[in-house]
Order: sequence, then C-alpha cells, then structure tokens
Amino acid sequence: MKLSFIAMLALALVSLTSAKNSETPTVNWLTFEEAVEKAKTEKRPIFIDVYTDWCSWCKVMDKNTFSDPEVAKILNTKFYAVKFDAEQKENVVFNGTTFKFVESGRNGYHELAAALLNNQLSYPTVVFLAEDFSMIQPLAGYRKADEFHKIVQFIGEGHYKKMKWVDWEKQYQSPYAKG
Repeated sequence: MKLSFIAMLALALVSLTSAKNSETPTVNWLTFEEAVEKAKTEKRPIFIDVYTDWCSWCKVMDKNTFSDPEVAKILNTKFYAVKFDAEQKENVVFNGTTFKFVESGRNGYHELAAALLNNQLSYPTVVFLAEDFSMIQPLAGYRKADEFHKIVQFIGEGHYKKMKWVDWEKQYQSPYAKG
C-alpha cells in the first residue's frame, strides 16, 4: 500500500517535531523525599516549586518558565528540582518531623508547604534550600523565564553567598539578550 503525499508529509512533520522536542531540555522533577536523599550524598541546593492544581499562575509558570530550555538546564545542573503540591494528602518525613495534610476551608493545606512558605500560603511560590537544607529564600509570584533564570543562576552558582543581588544584577549576562 502506498502512502499518499499528505500522509508522508504528516509523518515527516511528526518525526521532526519529536526530534526537536527530545533535544529540548525539560526539568527533571523529583519528589521532595528523592531530592533530600540525593542531596545527602551529592551536595546541591534544592529548588521547590510549591503549587496547587487550581492555581492558574502556577500553570502559566509551568508552561512559560519551567519549559524554557535555559531554565530547565540550570535547574537540572545546579539544583535538585522538586514539584510540591501544597494540598497533597501524603505525609512527608523531613528532619525527624512528620508533616501532614491539614483539613482547612475548602481545600486544606500540607504542613510542609506551610513551613516552607513561612505560613504565607501564596501560589506560585518557589523555595530555595541550601545544601544543608536550611532556607535560602522563598519567592512568591509568577516569574517570566528571563527574570527567573537570573534568580536561579544567582542562587544555583552560589553568588548569593558572596555578593548582594544589586551587584549580581549589574554583572549578570543574560542568555536571552539579543545580539
């Protein structure tokens, strides 16, 4: 059976799209527990995207920021990246404490999310933990890829340990700059 020209063209386009998508880096998301275990043996900061299923800006950040190749690359190489549902029902044991889901209002919340966000349950919020699991910084709100890349490079490469943000902004070389 011969394939029509249109069918062959469609197959070629699907093949090209698949090849392009397989080359585009995506974030290697881990569970919180997996990231903590990995960080115990190979020291790296932990990046946590604290989200909810109903948060529209969380979805926009997934689509526009976390899917960006430059962002995915730095998250994968400099951090252990975690997606954490702030309303998940499963217990999480961390540093000898069991964090649980708390029934509250319409949806409830997870105690670990509340702890990571300093009880400011706002979504999306990303959290940066140091190699020793101490808090570096929670950061609330939507960020576009170029702005977010600057932040994760500042933290992921350890610049925050030796310089102020305003000084980092002056020397930052954006991979998004044209020309």
